[in-house]
Amino acid sequence: MTDSPAPPQSPPSAPVKVYYDGCPGCAMERKKDSHKGVPYKELIFVGVTTLASSLPISSLFPFLYFMIRDLHVAQREEDIGFYAGFLGASYMIGRGFASIFWGMVADRIGRKPVIAFSIFSVIIFNTLFGLSVKYWMAITTRLLLGALNGILAPIKAYSIEVCQAEQQALGLSVVSTAWGLGVIIGPAIGGYLAQPVKQYPHLFHEKSAFGRFPYLLPCLCISLFAAFVFISCAWLPETLHKHKGLEGVVETAEGANTQESKELPKESLFKNWPLMSSILTYCVFSLHDTAYSEIFSLWTVSDRNFGGLSFSSKDVGQVLTVAGGSLLVYQLFVYRWVNKILGPIYSTRVAAVLSIPIIAAYPFMTHLSGLKLGAALYSAAMIKSVLAITITTGISLLQNNAVPQEQRGAANGIATTAMSLFKAVAPAAAGIIFSWAQKRQNAAFFPGDQMVFLLLNLTEVIGLMLTFKPFLAVPQQYK
Repeated sequence: MTDSPAPPQSPPSAPVKVYYDGCPGCAMERKKDSHKGVPYKELIFVGVTTLASSLPISSLFPFLYFMIRDLHVAQREEDIGFYAGFLGASYMIGRGFASIFWGMVADRIGRKPVIAFSIFSVIIFNTLFGLSVKYWMAITTRLLLGALNGILAPIKAYSIEVCQAEQQALGLSVVSTAWGLGVIIGPAIGGYLAQPVKQYPHLFHEKSAFGRFPYLLPCLCISLFAAFVFISCAWLPETLHKHKGLEGVVETAEGANTQESKELPKESLFKNWPLMSSILTYCVFSLHDTAYSEIFSLWTVSDRNFGGLSFSSKDVGQVLTVAGGSLLVYQLFVYRWVNKILGPIYSTRVAAVLSIPIIAAYPFMTHLSGLKLGAALYSAAMIKSVLAITITTGISLLQNNAVPQEQRGAANGIATTAMSLFKAVAPAAAGIIFSWAQKRQNAAFFPGDQMVFLLLNLTEVIGLMLTFKPFLAVPQQYK
């Protein structure tokens, strides 16, 4: 007796996509399935919203030195950097305390309400900062601005959720580009519009409101832009799934299978080492970038007798504006190819390595003048901005792909909280170190500002080391 041949095996059927009426997340998935192209409308909204949120963060840097001087809180000129550091840190301290909360809220009620509320807080507290006439008022308004502006966690999640899997790098690069532009255009606005009575005496009278509040104009312009963005939030589509009693599996366009939390218990985010290792690496680079932003502005406006360049706030704003323009071109036309060729990990390492010689060159630019100084400074600022945004975007891709959608807001909230705490330390530490370095101009070992830029480079080297095994664990899709 011979065995009869086994019946042919039918290929496994593909998971069926299930959509629920009234669920905004399902509506977004259906839209992504029917329109495979780039979601330009959603990404434009992501860009302008992120820009409005990020503009206030560093808009004060060009006039921070002069604002501390006008508030009469520093007894000596050498002490201005000390007080400037704590004012610069107050925003990040506020954001550090609240970001996990906003991420959890975004996972519970949706991305849209948190984004809209964050933009509204920019309108109110950024304007109040421009009206500050006391040091305590300036710190308080910046602290509240940071605590109530919880946009970074939901906007990163949103940029991933409106894109197909192959477009996620583009979505996050839009966030990074807009954020980087805000961090660069913000100082340009601050540099060009601060102290308008002094800079544009033919347009502004000394007895006007802008004469009494010399730093109101740049804050007011940013708040007006945020007001327009806040109105546009009414047309923002939600991306969070909101349905109960899910039966079976819903296969999203991202390639992940999501089930109701009752059926698949969620893994603790703090036990997710690919997420936590990328967050810690992100924190070190964020510490470096924030310290660099403050030191660059303080260094360029400080007197040449103290190792600076004796620039005006307008000069600093102009340098940062040009750097922002190069950043926009890079992110829109170059970064996708860099990510495609090198991937997020190798592009981060290459960018970190190339940043080191640029930072080391800054203190020696004081020996230059005229066109030579302009060419060297503008080139270094542009390249440094491009390298920094490459690092930020690459690590953000690792973070967002280490968790499923229902944990993405909380994951970004943890990342933002940790990063904000590091960024809160950065300006305070940078201000103290900068003030100390200016008092040791004749030291034998890295005199003056050479010590400041040496410490910046050491931070960059630590971040670079954290991108290697065994510390950094890579999400499955990048192995």
